[in-house]
Amino acid sequence: MIINQGNLQTLFTGFKASFQVGFAGVTAIYPQLATVVPSSTKTEKYAWLGQMPNMREWIGDRVVQNIAAHDYSIANRSFESTVAVPRDDIEDDTFGVFTPLFTEMGRASAALPDQLVFELLKAGFTSKCYDGEAFFSAAHPVIDAKGKEVAVSNTGGGAAAPWFLLDTTRALKPLIFQNRRKMEFVKKDNPNTSDKVFESNQYMYGVDGRCNTGFGFWQMAYGSKQPLTKEAFRAGRKVMMAMKGDNGRPLGITPKLLLVGPSNGDAARDIILAERDAAGATNTDRNLVTILETPWLE
Repeated sequence: MIINQGNLQTLFTGFKASFQVGFAGVTAIYPQLATVVPSSTKTEKYAWLGQMPNMREWIGDRVVQNIAAHDYSIANRSFESTVAVPRDDIEDDTFGVFTPLFTEMGRASAALPDQLVFELLKAGFTSKCYDGEAFFSAAHPVIDAKGKEVAVSNTGGGAAAPWFLLDTTRALKPLIFQNRRKMEFVKKDNPNTSDKVFESNQYMYGVDGRCNTGFGFWQMAYGSKQPLTKEAFRAGRKVMMAMKGDNGRPLGITPKLLLVGPSNGDAARDIILAERDAAGATNTDRNLVTILETPWLE
């Protein structure tokens, strides 16, 4: 291939098409678990976390529900991936060997939100949420019906492979995916302006974007590292459905998703999908939740 701007543009178009094939081939999981929030600055503050609006009978004047001032923020992070294509490969028409790399780059770009969401979820046993406690903690501070602060748990503890129950039906899901700048496929291939072309005889192609993840309402998630048994599943489900907010008001939370890694996949199917249990009795837990099994949790 003759190296000129027209042919380089054609080459870029081909590489970008391969990138798009990889990107489009990913079925993202994160929208099921995380609310997508657009970002317009370096760091977004979520001071309103901790206040779930609730209806009351209107008697007299309106009662303003003051938003608790929580100092919880999510700082955007930058991500990139770059491939260098040697000039010799372009001249010798052997650049086609790079096509699978750009397809994989597209796949990795589309899968990044899933990667970040599951990394955050697994870190939830130690990483803090808006109330200063770990997202999965036995000591979340809540004001009960008598005005006294009590500790509320959304974790089963343990040290085995993690599994999670989530209520994903609300407007704000348990996690937040903050999107500052979508992934963009870019090039640097002008020998008149690119130092890399001049110094190394390489044409650069890559993708970059900015985003991050954070925790939403801990009340909508239950995390456990106990062995996944029928008893552990039922205990977690009961904890979530009994969840109350400040002043003892029921939150009406019902877990809809059982999230597991491959090591807990068989146990999850035995609990949720089997018509009968090991003793032959009717499985009363059948189809109570949807199972989502993902290798991101291993």
